Amino acid sequence: MQVLARLWGGPAGRASVVMLLSVLLAGCGINTIPTLDEQAKAAWSEVLNQYQRRADLIPNLVETVKGFADQESKVLTDVVEARAKATQMQIPKDILTNKEAFDKFQDAQNSLSGALGRLLVVVERYPDLKSNQNFLALQSQLEGTENRIAIARRDYIAAVKDYNTELRTFPGRIWHMILYSGLEPMQNFSVAEETTQAPKVEF
Repeated sequence: MQVLARLWGGPAGRASVVMLLSVLLAGCGINTIPTLDEQAKAAWSEVLNQYQRRADLIPNLVETVKGFADQESKVLTDVVEARAKATQMQIPKDILTNKEAFDKFQDAQNSLSGALGRLLVVVERYPDLKSNQNFLALQSQLEGTENRIAIARRDYIAAVKDYNTELRTFPGRIWHMILYSGLEPMQNFSVAEETTQAPKVEF
């Protein structure tokens, strides 16, 4: 006790104690929660970025298909409406911790994915369209974007898992109670029920 009192007594001693405490606190995970929080938010930004990239490709894709398959107006209208719904949705600031808003966002993006899937099935009926260079370039960009979306979602899922786990386990749970009580667990993507069912094979 006297040693600590003597150390604390002078300016150099105080600086040493403060540095020692800083090192001890840094080593015990005090910064882990905000670090993981920022990583999850950055991963979410990349998810949004890739969804926006897909939305930007759709008008050109629709116009190209329309030139060859104008009679498929229902499918084209579905894609345009699903895109409008997905891009005009107001994303609240608390979307990562607000389950209702997160689910609504995910539903809008899933609807757009479904409409695009139906559009690409329709394209199979038009050989001239399938060989059109503009369409092939757009289709390739769209496929690349879908892959980027899958990777961005995977990275976000991993970042949220790490963040949520840190909030619930030791020592993160203690730091959460003491310093970061305003931070809530984040929402994660779920898999649509129809995608988990095995396809029916009929002969």
